[in-house]
Amino acid sequence: MKYTLSLVFCLSALTISAQQTFTEKLQRVVESAGRIILHQDKAITDLVNNAKKSVAAPVQKRVSDGTVPQLPDSLVADSLTLGPKVKINGFRIQVYFGDNSRKGKTEARAAGLRFRNSFPDLPVYVSFASPHWLCRAGDFRSMEEASEVLRQIREMGIFREAVIVKSKINVRL
Repeated sequence: MKYTLSLVFCLSALTISAQQTFTEKLQRVVESAGRIILHQDKAITDLVNNAKKSVAAPVQKRVSDGTVPQLPDSLVADSLTLGPKVKINGFRIQVYFGDNSRKGKTEARAAGLRFRNSFPDLPVYVSFASPHWLCRAGDFRSMEEASEVLRQIREMGIFREAVIVKSKINVRL
């Protein structure tokens, strides 16, 4: 009887503790150990407690006049939550074109690092398109956008061989 009662008590304690979330366990009152009070947004609490529902930011869409409405500061989110990434026709700036050797690969990566140091806001793509190593940068929808950045590159004098090329670019919807 004593063991049965102990077993029932342990199982009920496990069931009760299993229903508590991490933040509830953290905030419980423990004698002579102090008390923790959390003041945080519900989205953070859900994230910490591994809740099934996730709060995603609204996707930016173009208005009929072609502009993209700005999100309120309270809804600005990480670029990973803004929507799916799709490939469309566009332009990139090719800053390196090499052969298929190990040296070509090393030089393409070095060119990518130099470009990233000069233009940290632009994405850099190092790839192998047989039989050449390429380093391309940017995701430009129009030739005008790419031309402006190419002008800045040439003024800096770092990539004299840089050219604008048509390419599939990554954009978020």
